Amino acid sequence: MMLLSISIAYTGLELTFYSGVYGTCIGAMTRFGDDAKGLIGLSGIFIGIGEILGGGFFGMLNKRNRFGRNPVVLLGLVTHYLAFYLIFLNIASDAPIAPEEGTQLQAFITPSVQVALLCSFLLGLGDSCFNTQLLSIVGFMFPEDSAPAFAIFKFIQSISAAVAFFYSNYLLLQWQLLIMVITGFFGTLNFFLAERLAVSIRRDSDYDSI
Repeated sequence: MMLLSISIAYTGLELTFYSGVYGTCIGAMTRFGDDAKGLIGLSGIFIGIGEILGGGFFGMLNKRNRFGRNPVVLLGLVTHYLAFYLIFLNIASDAPIAPEEGTQLQAFITPSVQVALLCSFLLGLGDSCFNTQLLSIVGFMFPEDSAPAFAIFKFIQSISAAVAFFYSNYLLLQWQLLIMVITGFFGTLNFFLAERLAVSIRRDSDYDSI
């Protein structure tokens, strides 16, 4: 479980980002026009679409995937990195801490509603990649102690989510994105190590059954 702790912590950080911070950023962008606040709900819908499609597809893929969990987690990381990059280009840096009337600043490209909603979808899709595979590997590695294992999973995720909610009120957007980029990178590396351990455990159990 120690190997997976950084991966689990990353899911808590990005959970806070897509469920609380990103919607706030979209609503604070006055350059989206008078309907900026209404885009918050639409963003949540696109996040949900990404979660549903990813969760359904990768959940079924777990039963037939001959390549293991690593490709799905890597896809989730690449998807999130793409979303973070587009958000960095599209959303003003002070959007998370902007006053109630919003921000007049512009990022590196002309703010686009379509890009913002695409990022919402990518955030949901990437999150489903991580969560389906983390739940799968935790259930595999701790079949006899699944309840305590999943309790620890939720504990780590909740702690990291709380930390993210705390710093989201003080840090500019680019620093919040950088924290997730770094945590996601090391979390993915640790997941690869945990998957390698899980494969060796499976191989040993197969040998024992012969």
